[in-house]
Amino acid sequence: MTDVTDAASETPSRVEWRAWGADAFAEAKKTDRPVLLSLTASWCGPCHEMDVRTFDEPRIAANINDSFVPIRVDVDRNPRVRERYNMGGFPTTAFLTPTGKLLTGATYLGPDGMRQVLDRIRELWNQKGADAGRIPRALADEPTPAGELSADIEAHLAGQLTDQFDHEFGGWGTDAKFPLPRTIEFALKREPRLARQALDAVAQHLHDGVDGGFFRFAMNRDWSDVRYEKVLETNAALTRAFANGYLYTGDDAYREPAAHTIDFLTEELWTGVAVGASRGPGQGAAYYGLPAEERADQPAPRTDLTVLAGANALAADALLTYYAYTDDDTARQYATRILDAVEGDLIDRETGVITHYRAGDETGETHLLEDAAHVVSAWCRARQILGDERYTTVAKRVADETIDTLGDEVAFRDGPPSGVGLCDRPLRPIDTGTAFADALLDLSVLTGDDRYRTAAVDAVSAFADAFERFGVQVAHYGSVAGRLVDSPLVIDVGGDAGSDLHRAALRVADHEKIVVPAADSLDSGEAAVRGHSGSPATTPDALLSQVSTAVTTRKK
Repeated sequence: MTDVTDAASETPSRVEWRAWGADAFAEAKKTDRPVLLSLTASWCGPCHEMDVRTFDEPRIAANINDSFVPIRVDVDRNPRVRERYNMGGFPTTAFLTPTGKLLTGATYLGPDGMRQVLDRIRELWNQKGADAGRIPRALADEPTPAGELSADIEAHLAGQLTDQFDHEFGGWGTDAKFPLPRTIEFALKREPRLARQALDAVAQHLHDGVDGGFFRFAMNRDWSDVRYEKVLETNAALTRAFANGYLYTGDDAYREPAAHTIDFLTEELWTGVAVGASRGPGQGAAYYGLPAEERADQPAPRTDLTVLAGANALAADALLTYYAYTDDDTARQYATRILDAVEGDLIDRETGVITHYRAGDETGETHLLEDAAHVVSAWCRARQILGDERYTTVAKRVADETIDTLGDEVAFRDGPPSGVGLCDRPLRPIDTGTAFADALLDLSVLTGDDRYRTAAVDAVSAFADAFERFGVQVAHYGSVAGRLVDSPLVIDVGGDAGSDLHRAALRVADHEKIVVPAADSLDSGEAAVRGHSGSPATTPDALLSQVSTAVTTRKK
């Protein structure tokens, strides 16, 4: 699989960067020097600016090379390092002891700021040495706030949708505005008016109306000062959110941005087999503010065509979701190509082990929770929409391997308890653990295996005693807790996928439902809401009536 960046990323640096690994930390220990860790990304404009303005300044580079062991890490390729040392954005410059403990850190540093920090760290190191290092609280291996699941969790987070909504500018938050696709999806069922306003704001301010795709976020509350990076995971998640907005409303204002973004993913970021990781900001507004005919005369922003397993799984999930609501066969074809590419190159079909990426001779980490969460979700989506049982088989192998490798008595870890720096310390992320639990619940229904539901309950219960402190950024937690407490809507369909009844089931206005084609309990030409006591439906209208009755009964 291909990794392509522009020439700027290949320019030799004055700083003698080491790769993340045991050799660099051994050098720091042997020479008794602190580590300067630079977290960067190919899509990150300020990262490239800092390379030119700060790290390429001869005296600063010489200072770093003489007094520190400098390590450069790509955050997309190394998510466990990213999550342990991120100082709040990228670029991040973190200073570490030779064992990986944190001294201090910052985000962007200009030349003057870097000189001050280097002097301060050198003085701190001379005074205290490695004793100045600390372990961040999130890595202290303290018990998670476990508790019982209840309907109160979903209700609390549904209330936060209104309490934290920006009624003047749309979206959630009072400072920087992130699109929050999971929060939008949660709101579609609980506060649909707010969900639509958020989708409208994202479409107006973050959607690229010329080339398609969504920009990463805006710096200000009014959605101004846009950061023009286009990252695959954000674009895939927003494509699905807009497709689900179309499911609930039938409004082309939500379908069209999703369709346009699918074009971007399958044309501008397409590697030939799957979707690349990102496109950089280029010249920002000076490029993205141009009409199509003028953009064509400008250098295109840098593109990273690394195929990341989890992000591509999420892209396949989004394309399948769009296909389910629109019958757009192009979306289906690209989704299956992505599934085949990831399964063929990044998933061990015998063990279920996922490799984060491959690029030339370079191979990424294995056993990452974020990859497993997206893969199990996407392959379960493929089973529901395309009907092929082989997708369930792959999802089971990945789920089993992940439960065995990353599960413990507390919650799911983000990766194996091994590695240099602080990577050997457990990190149990609530957002990724929630996403994996959501996928496990789908898998439990599709397979009839309660082990997966039990694992999902444990993963969500691990944080349940703290739910009153949660805000809209983790609204997905409320969705999964609600599905586990009240059980999701399940529609069984007899016969193969693609029938009128199957298509009608997929288009029931509940994006949290589970559709089971080729259900053993029904004959071809029949469909039924699971638990419904009457006769199976034989027409789409009869099925919708049955769904309406079931939903009304639940509310009572």
